[in-house]
Amino acid sequence: MLRLPAVHRALAGVTRSSKACVRGTAATAAASNQIEVFVDGQPVFVDPGTTVLQACEKVGIQIPRFCYHDRLSIAGNCRMCLVEIEKAPKPVAACAMPVMKGWNILTNSERSRKAREGVMEFLLANHPLDCPICDQGGECDLQDQSMMFGSDRSRFMEGKRAVEDKNIGPLVKTIMTRCIQCTRCIRFANEIAGVDDLGTTGRGNDMQVGTYIEKMFMSELSGNVIDICPVGALTSKPYAFTARPWETRKIESIDVLDAVGSNIVVSTRTGEVMRILPRLHEDINEEWISDKTRFAYDGLKRQRLCQPMVKNEEGLLVYSSWEDALTCVAGVLQSFQGKDVAAVAGGLVDAEALVALKDLMNRVNSDTLCTEEVFPTAGAGTDLRSNYLLNNKIVGVEEADILLLIGTNPRFEAPLFNARIRKSWLHNDLKVAVVGSAVNLTYTYDHLGDSPQILQNIASGKHEFAKVLNQAKKPMVVIGSAALQRSDGAAIHAVVSTIAHNARTKSRVGADWKVMNILHRVASQVAALDLGFKPGVDAIRKNPPKALYLLGADEGCITRQDLPKDCFIIYQGHHGDIGAPMADVILPGAAYTEKYATYVNTEGRAQQTKVAVTPPGIAREDWRIIRAVSELAGMTLPYDTLDQIRNRLEEVSPNLVRYDDVEAANYFSQANELSKLMNQQLLADPLVPPQLTIKDFYMTDPISRASQTMAKCVKAVVEGAKAVEEPSFC
Repeated sequence: MLRLPAVHRALAGVTRSSKACVRGTAATAAASNQIEVFVDGQPVFVDPGTTVLQACEKVGIQIPRFCYHDRLSIAGNCRMCLVEIEKAPKPVAACAMPVMKGWNILTNSERSRKAREGVMEFLLANHPLDCPICDQGGECDLQDQSMMFGSDRSRFMEGKRAVEDKNIGPLVKTIMTRCIQCTRCIRFANEIAGVDDLGTTGRGNDMQVGTYIEKMFMSELSGNVIDICPVGALTSKPYAFTARPWETRKIESIDVLDAVGSNIVVSTRTGEVMRILPRLHEDINEEWISDKTRFAYDGLKRQRLCQPMVKNEEGLLVYSSWEDALTCVAGVLQSFQGKDVAAVAGGLVDAEALVALKDLMNRVNSDTLCTEEVFPTAGAGTDLRSNYLLNNKIVGVEEADILLLIGTNPRFEAPLFNARIRKSWLHNDLKVAVVGSAVNLTYTYDHLGDSPQILQNIASGKHEFAKVLNQAKKPMVVIGSAALQRSDGAAIHAVVSTIAHNARTKSRVGADWKVMNILHRVASQVAALDLGFKPGVDAIRKNPPKALYLLGADEGCITRQDLPKDCFIIYQGHHGDIGAPMADVILPGAAYTEKYATYVNTEGRAQQTKVAVTPPGIAREDWRIIRAVSELAGMTLPYDTLDQIRNRLEEVSPNLVRYDDVEAANYFSQANELSKLMNQQLLADPLVPPQLTIKDFYMTDPISRASQTMAKCVKAVVEGAKAVEEPSFC
């Protein structure tokens, strides 16, 4: 978005670096078929088809705009980007006009200034004077550009037009009188989100943007229209009238509510998270985030564990001091050894806490360290990283020409990855096929069926889709982690490995192209597997322990019925969710916005969160709690600071501290050979991915389940579904 300092820099002219760039490229321009144009007299070489606006940006001059956005199709309807072309009869729209050889583009001429002032005068003719009460204030393109390019007076004396607000759900607030009809939101919904809910009705002065009939904007990416709206027509309902942008402190961090690892900015004020915004990362989330990432932050301050609790003689959990709670836990760990002690890690646990828990369990001679998410361990299992990573990376799907999705619904399991798939389908002619339930994705696909036998037929070459894979230049096979949690998960993994191996050897794939890819759903799984945790809790069910350490385990994978009556349960986490009520001792931990922590996303990229607010009450960071337990138990872990525990992470798995770097995984052939040594008998049950509806998407973890905003979304989806089933006519 354009800001005043950026505008001043734009008007100041060309920077020294851009001049040097122009001189350096002049010699090679002819060889690359580039054409020479002039921006305010300065030469620049650009590719044919480059727009005037892009040519100006190449030399550091930013043209004001409202409707133009880098990631959306060109509309050319706001006319704010009008510039003068020397000898041209009238100003041209810079966003939509391709340059021609020898053009001299005048960005700051009298005619250009007059054109912008005229456009701004028309835009403000009907715009209300809402700046003092508008949530877009301080971040509004219309404010900034009217100050920079607008006039100090208006010739319009007529009354302003008023437009009725639309109710499009509990997330996006609409004040449509402010709308300047740039159509960014419509283009985002159609092109990026793949939902045709928004459009225009009427013509001329009666034109309005909306949903035609009142309904919820049914998209898992709907909140992004708030960021791209250049005025205050679309703002955040949960954030409305709570803070101004200049009052908040902004911390760059990582989202952990799915396994994509979207980059975010956490805005805080007075020790409270006020809102979460996307942060640009081209290889992961571009500049978008999902609605759960953006709006579930209110769950961070509800149902929180703020103080240690210990179960008394009457079987009730009562508040306790840290000293008493830690002493109790230390005493239990001193009493039991080996298989009598086990631990389970949940989906939001950071790598530092995982390695601390692993070291603590090893000190009591226990190797029963499990994750809630199941993953097959037969064959090569989790010994080879290529078996459990999205090996081709998230951005790799843009290069693929054939994509096979197996037992997954990426739209709700990983919305930003699904947006990449749609982008490639829309612009690169990507062909998508699905084995599993017929799900509502945002692109067309060939549904091959939901029987696992189809995978066997593709692997053996009997299915016609095997030929499609073998003839592809860059085939990509993505299997959802949920499909591997079946009782025949190991057999499914083996068959998919064979499919990927055949595609790799028979098609025209490059040496660096990876075909086999796993799409995880929780943020902690890859780091846990890197550190040697056992996926799933079968080992605990087969050999029930006498002491169980639940670290953020809130998905109900282990219940009291699975354990002996005298089993002592320690729960450590930040929300009083499913795991806390059955515990004997509760240790309050810190959420992802309250600690410096390492998370590894589904493609194996290590990233770190940063402290935005302090933990509530006397809660502490998870690894520090485990370190304190070890000291009281007489088995002190050898690290006291964040740097020291990260050195320990590096000892165990060096990739965990190589931040924002993806270490390539290989040995696909070896993994496929090992998978053939195991039982490959597939069940007849259909492959049904979880989270088949948007309703389920809103509540998948302790934070989103504690969020009132997410609860409103679920209610709105349910009511919307009923309205469709039972339409009422007036």
